[in-house]
Amino acid sequence: MNKQDLVDAVASRTGDSKSASGVAIDAVLVAVTRAVTAGDTVQLVGFSSFSTGQCAARTGRNPATGAEMQFAAAKTVKFTAGKAFREAVNAS
Repeated sequence: MNKQDLVDAVASRTGDSKSASGVAIDAVLVAVTRAVTAGDTVQLVGFSSFSTGQCAARTGRNPATGAEMQFAAAKTVKFTAGKAFREAVNAS
C-alpha cells in the first residue's frame, strides 16, 4: 500500500473526500515527524509508538575492498508496534 492507496482507504472509510483525507494524513505525518525530531515519543495506543534512539560510532568494513571504514554516531527512529496491532497481524 502506498500513500495514495492509504488516502483512498481513509476516504472510503470516513466518507470524506480524497483531498480532505490526504490533507489529514499529511497533517498527522508532519505532527509525528516534528514531535520525534524534537525528541518526544509519539504513542498511538494499540497501534504503535515512535521515538528516537542512538546508534553508536563504529568501525566497519567495505565489502568490496575489505578496507576498514569509520561510521559516525547517528540518531535513529524507533518504531514499536502496539499490542493490538501485533495481535491483528499474528491473527491473519
